[in-house]
Amino acid sequence: MGPTIHVMRHGEVENPEKILYGRQPGWRLSSRGQEMAKTVAEWSASLDLGAIHASPLQRAQETATPIAAQHKLAIHTDPNLIEAANIFEGKKFELGSGVLRHPASWWHLRNPAKPSWGEPYSEQIERMLAAVFSARDAANGKDALVVSHQLPIWILRSAVEGRRLLHDPRKRICTLASVTSFHLDDEGMISGVSYAEPAKHLLPTK
Repeated sequence: MGPTIHVMRHGEVENPEKILYGRQPGWRLSSRGQEMAKTVAEWSASLDLGAIHASPLQRAQETATPIAAQHKLAIHTDPNLIEAANIFEGKKFELGSGVLRHPASWWHLRNPAKPSWGEPYSEQIERMLAAVFSARDAANGKDALVVSHQLPIWILRSAVEGRRLLHDPRKRICTLASVTSFHLDDEGMISGVSYAEPAKHLLPTK
């Protein structure tokens, strides 16, 4: 077996208005999100990490910071780990309210299989694979941890496991501060996937 690339979703964001923040700058972790990041840093102590990469967005950088400190590694910013582009970012997006009330928005929802409201799934897969292999190379035989966002992580996992890309967002198995691990074979290719929730006890209750 080769190394493992641990792909972490960032921690909880300070977002009381429930805005779809997407790629907008300036969205920071909440106090609970910061605690999530510290918890994952403690969880990662037993890992032999050779690289830590993160999305350029603030919430991902803040999530990576305590992990990098734990392993005494610098954070490498990889644009391929960024959130998926979405036409609705900056707006409220809730069933029965917000942007869905406006008929002008409906055209963007015409093709959920692509999806028509944002970055195509095929492009997300391509860049996330590039990010995984970039982290693999940077780690020089050790494991790596990268911090990204829910949709790109879930789409990559779905592609690797042969799952259809059209899905119900409420059923994604990728909670805040979760870790989806891609295990590599001796040739450096993905051979399996596992999933962990080190900060499960900190997840908000509905």
